[in-house]
Amino acid sequence: MFFFFAIMPIKKIIPYKFSSICKNCSNICNYEIIMTANCLSIFFIPVFKWGKQYFVHTSCCGALYGLEKSVGDAISRGENVTITDDDLTLIDKTFSSIGTCPYCGSEVNDGFEYCPKCGKKL
Repeated sequence: MFFFFAIMPIKKIIPYKFSSICKNCSNICNYEIIMTANCLSIFFIPVFKWGKQYFVHTSCCGALYGLEKSVGDAISRGENVTITDDDLTLIDKTFSSIGTCPYCGSEVNDGFEYCPKCGKKL
């Protein structure tokens, strides 16, 4: 008998439809709520999650904030929650998972070693 199991990190974008004023740049922006966790999967079916963390990525300046777990849990349950400045902890002022290739200028995800457009090493 064979068992296929894996422990892997997961990332999920949680819909959040309220605009707010950014703590970093003081502009009105939309928040993107990101939930990360570790997950045990058996036969590609998620069985158990642990180490859940919530982050807020702003649309205006690209800042990344840590979000209080209780607030993140309430948002993921679909509750009508307003995020306050006290709920956020600044992690990175200019976070971006998309960069640009220095050779051709195309957009490239941070995890890439080579540019998918020109093929040069980043």
